[in-house]
Amino acid sequence: MATTKWAIDPTHSEIGFKVKHMMFTNVSGKFGTYDATITTEDNDFENAAIEFSGDIASIDTANADRDGHLRSADFFDAENNPKLTFKSTSFKKIDAGDYEITGDLTIKGVSKSVTFPVDFSGIMTDPWGNTKVGLSIEGKINRKDWGLNWNSALETGGVLVGEEVKLNIELQFAKQA
Repeated sequence: MATTKWAIDPTHSEIGFKVKHMMFTNVSGKFGTYDATITTEDNDFENAAIEFSGDIASIDTANADRDGHLRSADFFDAENNPKLTFKSTSFKKIDAGDYEITGDLTIKGVSKSVTFPVDFSGIMTDPWGNTKVGLSIEGKINRKDWGLNWNSALETGGVLVGEEVKLNIELQFAKQA
């Protein structure tokens, strides 16, 4: 079988997340600069190999002070750990459009295995003749598992920043010639 390479289309993709603030509202953010590739056997995505890297300096929560704090040693420590990475170890087909991805997520120098459900949108040809594939990934991680421990106690009880991070990832890839 021939190996097929797929490159991310960043104009049609988004790497988003949200975290509870003050225990009752969500703050959303995204990575502005990232790269991802998929390697498959022909157009069969069963057992696809997926790699991703996101630039910590590109974190955007629509608040410059908060973004700076997230890039600091209190959280991601962008100066010493400029990238977040993911490398799949398994990509399994569950049924027609549902897959499951498992891989190593590395944040702040700590690698942990994670598993997320994947909605596979299928393969299509765009109006310019490019072959595209779409994936949607939603999942949750606990930021403390990667050493992102900073927090502040609230006078009313509870903490300023939630531990659970919800991921909302929309990806579009283009088949490479």
